[in-house]
Amino acid sequence: MKIKWALLTILFTIATVLTGCDNPLMVLDPKGPVAATQADVIMISIWTMAFVVLVVIVLYIFMIMKYRASKQRDDYEPPHIEGSKVLEIIWVAIPILIVAFLSVVTVKTTNEVEATPKGYEQEPLVIYASSSNWKWHFSYPEEDIETVNYLFLPTNRPIEFKLYSYGPIASFWIPQLGGQKYAMSDMVNTLHLAADVPGDYMGRNSNFSGSGFAQQTFNVKVLPTKEYDKWVDEIKATAEPITEDKFNKLLEPGHVGQSTFTGTHLEFSPAPEGEHAGHDHGSSDTEENDSKDSHEEHSEHSNMNH
Repeated sequence: MKIKWALLTILFTIATVLTGCDNPLMVLDPKGPVAATQADVIMISIWTMAFVVLVVIVLYIFMIMKYRASKQRDDYEPPHIEGSKVLEIIWVAIPILIVAFLSVVTVKTTNEVEATPKGYEQEPLVIYASSSNWKWHFSYPEEDIETVNYLFLPTNRPIEFKLYSYGPIASFWIPQLGGQKYAMSDMVNTLHLAADVPGDYMGRNSNFSGSGFAQQTFNVKVLPTKEYDKWVDEIKATAEPITEDKFNKLLEPGHVGQSTFTGTHLEFSPAPEGEHAGHDHGSSDTEENDSKDSHEEHSEHSNMNH
């Protein structure tokens, strides 16, 4: 009877906690295929761990109720029992099976979310998302526009984010569309996402990058394709062009509001990829010529010595 009431208490507590959340966690309220896949993995992990915990609690209650001292006679002496190979195999095999199961699920889904989302007719929309203290710069090469601290995305089209940083490492994260990935200097990371449901979502830097990182957030608005195209046309008709001076001003540490420009900073400050990758990206022709002249002078000096 006591075991029954203990189990009922545990189940009632779990049910109360799970049903008491009016607003679900954003990561468990996906609005795209990548986020949905990751939410499934999270729930599989939660239910697996909950099952293990529940079994352990039940066994614990059973053991203390069945073998408590008050149930034995005063002259009781426990028998000498050798180790059981069967039991040892069981309690070693079960954790191995659990870890193997979770590993297979994780590897499979990781490969899935690292690839371009499938099932869409259009090619991915490429957006360069660069971080600086403490703001986000979004360059749309296809549309030839740039935004600061906000994103507009079309529905039912894969999005390919190119992530990098003009300062410390930041973490690009839109919880309802997918998991985070780091933006670092001197390299570009690629993040594949997609949005199926129009709406307003929150994005942020989830990696500590200084005193102002907590406010390094950005708004994400997902629109149907026609409305997204209309927004692009409006930007091209009304926004001012981005210049190198304006961009350098934005790179200064501090918080700013939302801004919109025609053109992108990629024209004069390209992303660290391809020929611009690595620590030497952005070096001027003068520096290259100086290096070449220095090499030639060294060769002549060496020949003279010989």
